[in-house]
Order: sequence, then C-alpha cells, then structure tokens
Amino acid sequence: MFSFIVLLITLIYSVLPQEVSWLPCEFVEEQVQTDSDGHAESRYRHRNAVLQFGQPGDRPVNPDSITFFVTGTGKKLDMKRYVDLGVEQLQCEIHRYSTDGIQVLWPGPGAQEQDIWFTCTLRHSGGLFIFTTFLRHTPATPMSAQEDHRKWHAIGDKDSVVTTVGMLVLTRTPSVEVGLLREQTLHCQFAVDHRQPELVLEWVRHRRGERSKLFHYSSRSGQSEGTGVSLSAIAKGDGSLRLPAVTLASEGTYACSVYVPPLYVNHDTVLNILESPQVSLNVGASLSLQAGEEQKVVCEAQGYYPLDVQLEWLKEQRGGGHLPEVLKNVLFSSHRHHNDGTYSLSAFFLLHPSPVDSGYTYTCRASHRSLRVPIRKSFTLTVTESADLGSVLLGVVGIGFAGLMIFFLAWMLYYLHTEKQEANKSKPY
Repeated sequence: MFSFIVLLITLIYSVLPQEVSWLPCEFVEEQVQTDSDGHAESRYRHRNAVLQFGQPGDRPVNPDSITFFVTGTGKKLDMKRYVDLGVEQLQCEIHRYSTDGIQVLWPGPGAQEQDIWFTCTLRHSGGLFIFTTFLRHTPATPMSAQEDHRKWHAIGDKDSVVTTVGMLVLTRTPSVEVGLLREQTLHCQFAVDHRQPELVLEWVRHRRGERSKLFHYSSRSGQSEGTGVSLSAIAKGDGSLRLPAVTLASEGTYACSVYVPPLYVNHDTVLNILESPQVSLNVGASLSLQAGEEQKVVCEAQGYYPLDVQLEWLKEQRGGGHLPEVLKNVLFSSHRHHNDGTYSLSAFFLLHPSPVDSGYTYTCRASHRSLRVPIRKSFTLTVTESADLGSVLLGVVGIGFAGLMIFFLAWMLYYLHTEKQEANKSKPY
C-alpha cells in the first residue's frame, strides 16, 4: 500500500508544471577581422551556453558551459513567465550588445559606468511570441569601448556571467493572417527596470521596398505622430498598434521599435491577408437527365485571396467503398480580379450521361491557404432512359387502334340499343 502511494505521488508530481530554472542557449559572438585588403569583415562564432535563473553565488547547472546568470528581476521583467510555457519549443540566442559609443549611465538600480550589455532573444517555435531582454553585467574591471568589437573582453568556455534584466520587449504577434476589412491589433509590449524612462516608440511598415512611418512617440516631448497606439497604454508598457479595417494595402512587415538610451530593439510582425473562397454550383443537390442529354456543370470559387485556390471535380459511386475518380475533362476560366482585390475562378465540364452513370455523386473540391479542410459541393445524378423512334411510332399506332376499337364498340352498342327499341314498339295489328 505504501509503495502504491509513493508511486501515485510520483506520477502526480511528474505531470504538474515545474518552474524552469535554466534554459539551453546559444551564445553568438561577432568577431571582426581585417582581410588582406584592409577591409573589416565579421564572422560569427556559435558557442553552447546556459541561461540560468537564480541568485548571485548559485552554482552553474553545467560547469562545462558558459553560464549567463539572470538575477534580481521583478515581476514585469521575469523571463521565466515565458520560459515556463515549454522549454522544448523555445529557441534561445545571446549576443553582445554595443552601445555604439553612447556614454549614458543606465538609470536602473545598481547600474555603473563600466556596465556592459548582452541581448537574449527567445523565440517560440510555434509562433506564439518573440521577446528580447537586455542583460546588464558589471565586470570586475572596466571594459574597453564597446563600439570596438575587437577589444571586447573574451569569455571562456566555462565562465559565468552574472546579469540583471534592464529592459524587455515582447510581441505576441510575430506573424498574423487576417481577412479583409477586419480589425487587427499588432502586439508590442515593453518593460524597463526604472520608472518614467526616456522612451521613443515607433511603428513603421515595410511593403514592396517602401517604408511608411505609422506612429511615433517621444516621452521627452510628450508628442506623438500618427494613430493606432494609445498614449495611456504606452504609460503602462503597451505600445500595440490597432488597425481598424485591414485592406490589401495593409499587407507588409510592421516593425515596433523601442529606444531607451542607450538600448534599442525592434520586433517585426508579418501581416498577410487571407480571405476564404465562397464556392457554389450552377446545379442543385440533385440533377436528373435523360441518357444522351448534355449539361454544362460549373463550380465557381469567389472572393478569395491570395491567388492560390485549387479546384477539382471528383466522381464517386453511391455508398463509397471506392476511391473517387478525378475528372480529366475539366476546363478552367482565367482568374478574375475584383475591385476589392479578391479573385474568382470557375471549373466546368460537359456532362454526357449514360444509364450506368445514374446514382453517381459529382463533387467540386476547393482548396485554399485560408481553409483548414477543403470546401466540398456535390450533386447526385439520376439518368433516365430516352425513348427511341420505333417505340414512339408503336405507341402512336397502339393508341390509335385502341381509340378505333372503343369507337366501334360504342357504335355497336348504340346500334343494338336502337334496334331493340324498334322491336319493342307495338304493332298496329
């Protein structure tokens, strides 16, 4: 009994969500070298690392790897809230961050002039979010100017780097697909480790080589340009952009950039228009034809976007049991472009049924990026025998003969009735 209880507790504990204390990561170092012609070129070195959450003095979970300790974060900067969603679906990269010579003392608690920065970017493989955190590290000795990559202090393969999170920028909409004229919000959230930061927030859209500024806000001036972002929401760390009615012109890549000197980051959101087709047939759910009769059958898909719809006609026996036959004699119209930017397409064929086709089901199947499963529109065919010329003549002769016999019989009855009346008349003698 005791062993059963222990096993039960073990099973329950194994399925409960556990707090993640570390995360495998990749440390990507940029190495700037000079080639034989005197030109600077960058090469990237990928090294194994661990992102570990804890307190100063904690032991690395993997002493044989570079360990970046994340310590002392508040609730709004707590990376573990996102890590706990599933380590196996996260991609982690750490880079050095250069301030490009900007000498600004970070206003956050405990910051010092010799601090250096790293960026840690976590991407969810399922597309749920991307966020970047700026990790601040205070070295034991002052570092060289960060803008010169070649003078950065080397990090050994087993070194530990203790950091705190200075800023976090998150988007929950790395890519979105939305229908025409629908409202869409592009998410951009940020958090800083001190109050009332000097902030510049900007949204731009890149489309077909053109750059359009949609919104700009500066906390220093308190002024904003453009629409779609709530100023009261910015004060709470929400810089999301609202698109009230999406059109084809809304397609593109949207970049939300957050600048708190000397830190700058932007996250992209790819917006694609996706409109489902409306599928219809020019016949009803059942179609009755005589053998040898001809019927044009049309399947039309309307109002879809983008231009990648697929139509096909299938022929299936009643009751199933056999794979449907894909019709080969199908013709297609050209894609028709409508004023709202959507398209339409028709697929049609001429139906010449014979009696053996009676009972078959004909299905138009439409596939499109916007559909999880294809749309199917069907009709069932009934074929009746057509009468030949001999049968028609025989029927006419038969009807004529029957009519003649009825007339002759009626005349005979009338004649006999008349004769009987004459015979019953009283004779004069």
